[in-house]
Amino acid sequence: MDAQARLLLEKLLRDYEKADAGVRKRPPAITHRHLAEYQRERSLPAKEAFEATMTDARARGAVTLTWDGKPNEGFIDRVDIVDADLLAEFLDIVPLAQRLSAVAGVFEPLVADFPVLGAVMNQWKKLRTVRSLGPDSVKDWLDAIAVIRHCAKIPVTVTNSLSIPLREASYSVFVDDDGIKSPSKRIESLTAPLDVLLCDSFETAPREPIAVWQELGFFKEEQPVRLAGNVLIVRKRVSSILDTPYAAFPPSTVERLGAIPQLIMSIENQTTFHSEARRRCDENVLLLYTAGMPSPAWRAMYARLLSGLPSDVPVFHWGDVDEGGFRIAARLANDAAAVGVSLKPWKMSPDDVPKDRRRKATPGTCLRMLSFAEAAGWSELGRQVAEAKFTVEQEGLA
Repeated sequence: MDAQARLLLEKLLRDYEKADAGVRKRPPAITHRHLAEYQRERSLPAKEAFEATMTDARARGAVTLTWDGKPNEGFIDRVDIVDADLLAEFLDIVPLAQRLSAVAGVFEPLVADFPVLGAVMNQWKKLRTVRSLGPDSVKDWLDAIAVIRHCAKIPVTVTNSLSIPLREASYSVFVDDDGIKSPSKRIESLTAPLDVLLCDSFETAPREPIAVWQELGFFKEEQPVRLAGNVLIVRKRVSSILDTPYAAFPPSTVERLGAIPQLIMSIENQTTFHSEARRRCDENVLLLYTAGMPSPAWRAMYARLLSGLPSDVPVFHWGDVDEGGFRIAARLANDAAAVGVSLKPWKMSPDDVPKDRRRKATPGTCLRMLSFAEAAGWSELGRQVAEAKFTVEQEGLA
């Protein structure tokens, strides 16, 4: 098969699939401008090789040919598609419709647990990628689901939390998969599908790999938890007031409060935490940096600190007013509720956000923010933010 002719026929098939998906308006065809290089050809064998491939495709019933003179005497001037399936067969390519049908057969049983897979398939039907991944990436999505389900099987309590070296975790999940050359490194290649599946959305801004791994309870280099305030903390070997402006410990060593603070506040972003830590380190308050979506080990520590807290001690969360911020809030609110504590928002109302710092939010983002706010028990706040149709990062409110 002539290489130049094959490239043009592959383009013709892609253009047909675009038109069929509704993302191309012009009818698919190989026109005069596409054939310019062939028509300038001065080598008769090269010209004949090109035409042999095209006439073979025509003979298979895949295309029609228009010549600028008598057939087989002048040059081909136009190629139109007749049957996309026959053209795909001629090129030894699996048609997009067949590939999508196969994907649907694999994904549809999983959509109940991972609804975003339905949206992913819809993007692929429109010939769009999701985080640069197309229909040929099914294995990556299935492996990402295997990782999430592996983590879900590990019990996490206030005394037992998930905190595993990343490559050790990866090896344990994929050691028996003969198709993976380096099972200990497989999770590192799955950051994109893991992020989408965990967030149940591909429209959110991609997170750094370490943030995705942290949410699952994996670490390349274990990070300490940062706490601030003039508060006594009981740890495994030491009980002391937190140093100024903050202190940092492995979360598993933090056992409980040694004294009752006036309030407890979790803070999503690093810049805001450091600013608040410097400002309030001498106050009888406890500030905790979540580092984005906190790890299972952090959340287990959080539950230990909140356990037995008097009902008159307010517990706040200060995060981004966006989809990710409310998703984190919902997770923390659930952890707090499990030990009888009600989590309240801090500076996350539209009244707290100047209009010049707001970014317009899409309808889909507004709906997801509302959903996560409701999950946090903040239905009224979610409604207000959804109606205001904006997002803002926490640093803009400090």
